[in-house]
Amino acid sequence: MPIVELYDTTLRDGAQQEGISFSVEDKLAITGRLDALGVDYVEGGYAGANPKDDEFFRRVRSLDLSHAVVTSFGNTRRAGSDVTADPVIRALLDSGTEVVTLVGKSSEMQVRRVLETTLEENLAMIAESVRFVREQGRRVIFDAEHFFDGYAENPGYVLETLRAAIEGGAERAVLCDTNGGAMPDDIARISAEVQKATGAALGIHTHNDADTAIAGAMAAVRSGVTQVHGTMNGYGERCGNANLISLIANLKLKLGIECVTEAQLASLTEVSRFVAETVNRRPFPFAPYVGSSAFAHKGGLHAAAVEKAVESYQHVDPAAVGNIGGVVISELSGRSNVVRRIRDLGLGDELTESDARQIVQFVKDQESRGFSYEGAAASFELVVRRLLPDYEPPFKLIDFMAIVENRRRSNIGDD
Repeated sequence: MPIVELYDTTLRDGAQQEGISFSVEDKLAITGRLDALGVDYVEGGYAGANPKDDEFFRRVRSLDLSHAVVTSFGNTRRAGSDVTADPVIRALLDSGTEVVTLVGKSSEMQVRRVLETTLEENLAMIAESVRFVREQGRRVIFDAEHFFDGYAENPGYVLETLRAAIEGGAERAVLCDTNGGAMPDDIARISAEVQKATGAALGIHTHNDADTAIAGAMAAVRSGVTQVHGTMNGYGERCGNANLISLIANLKLKLGIECVTEAQLASLTEVSRFVAETVNRRPFPFAPYVGSSAFAHKGGLHAAAVEKAVESYQHVDPAAVGNIGGVVISELSGRSNVVRRIRDLGLGDELTESDARQIVQFVKDQESRGFSYEGAAASFELVVRRLLPDYEPPFKLIDFMAIVENRRRSNIGDD
């Protein structure tokens, strides 16, 4: 069975999504949760880029992590500079992390037009940076930025950048779909070709601009890639990164890869919601595996089938990922939806089949008038209780009066 490492970049790549900002306390708390989840590497941020990340790297050393290895992230040396005096390289070493992730250009276009240097100098930047960091006793992971775009332009040069990193001592070469536009079948093909050409241990880092980040990462794993990069809930710049929550579930439940234990997998929903709460984001209810609606059944046919065979409309057991199933009451509901909800209320023995049909018809009539019971559990419970044979209204409405008043507020200084 293949071993696949989980590399989380929520604290760095995830923080680049609009509206997300972590405090140092947030970063430390999330690091602890990721460690408990079984994530192998936690990328803490840009070394030397800002005081917050520098403080995180100082304070994270005091965390009692049982599994995860914290990594710092930064660029290779600048063009034309001395690697021993390069400020980014020095900051990476000063971060004190056991593992350093170095990012370098692998696209010819990016080298010539963005870095504005030669292809030869870029290779030297990669090789010298990796070698120097290794000489300081640190492990190195190399992120080949714009890898798939570069492979389409000049595959020979892309392979040269990987070899420069590997020969310099990098233990992983990560193939990055930086622009998020590579298709999964191309990722699978190219990953296999690179594996054959280099024999290196490879990683995959996909973005979601074409809504294929998870599919691309899974395709790479099937082609032999052994390290998967992603973020919690898919947070990240532009359209986000590969969602590591879904990737963990897919690797474990669909491919049978023991990337986490069953107990850790069962914490997936809780971890997803914890991170969402930490960044002040409402958890997405329709998120695969962990969303509140991921295993909810609204259609009457679906609910009826699930009552007979739960796997008929669920591809996995919700409990495996720490989630729960349920039914939704609406005009699309059938008797099975109502019976299930009545049972959840503890009233299953008091209402008959005829009562259930009457409730279904009442809900449909009410929804045709504009009411909705999908998000109104208390209102539905009142409907059910009114049909109980011993129901007594809690109060009797005799009369009411409503007063509506609207006064113009005087401006300060008016007579």
